[in-house]
Amino acid sequence: MRIISGKYRGRKLKSPPSLQTRPTSDRLRETLFNILAPRIEGARFLDLCAGSGAVGIEALSRGAVHATCVDQSRRMCGLIAANLDEFGIDEEESEVVCSEASVFLQRREKVGSKQGAFDIIFFDPPYAADYEVVLERLGDNLGDLLAADAIVVVEHHKKQELKDEFGSLHRYRSLKQGDSALSFYGRTAA
Repeated sequence: MRIISGKYRGRKLKSPPSLQTRPTSDRLRETLFNILAPRIEGARFLDLCAGSGAVGIEALSRGAVHATCVDQSRRMCGLIAANLDEFGIDEEESEVVCSEASVFLQRREKVGSKQGAFDIIFFDPPYAADYEVVLERLGDNLGDLLAADAIVVVEHHKKQELKDEFGSLHRYRSLKQGDSALSFYGRTAA
C-alpha cells in the first residue's frame, strides 16, 4: 500500500498484519480522491473504521488540515500511529482514536464544536457490519459533528443496498468499482 498523490506521494504504508482487515484498494482510493479533489484542501477529515489509516493519511497528503482516524482494534490504532510517525505527521494534524464508530460519534456529539466539525467523513466498516446504526446517528445528529456542506462517503460491497436517506443525509451519488461501491451523502436541502 502506498500514498497515491500529494506531499507524501509514492511513500509506502505499513500494512495490516492479517487478512481480517480489508484495506481500500489503491485504485478505489484514487477514484475517491479524484472526486473529493475540489473539497479536500483545508478540510477536516474523519476516517471511521480506519484500518491502516491509508485514507486519512491520503487526505492529509492532498491538503486536508486535520485527519481523525478511528478504529476499534488496538492493533490497527497502533499501526495507524506507526504510519503517522513514519510520515512525520504530528498530533496537530492528526488524531487516532481507539473506539467503535458509533461510540466515537456519540462521545463526539457530547464534546460539541470545540474540536471542530468535519467536512468529510469516510466510513468503511467490514462489509458484514451494520452500516445503518452509524449512518442513522450521523443523519439524526448533524449538529456540531458535520460542517454545513459536509459529505459522508461510505464504502460498501457493490451488492449491498444502502438506503437513499438517513435522517438529514441523502445519497446524491454512487459508483461501483470491482466488488466495492462508494455512496456519497450530503445534507437534505431545507
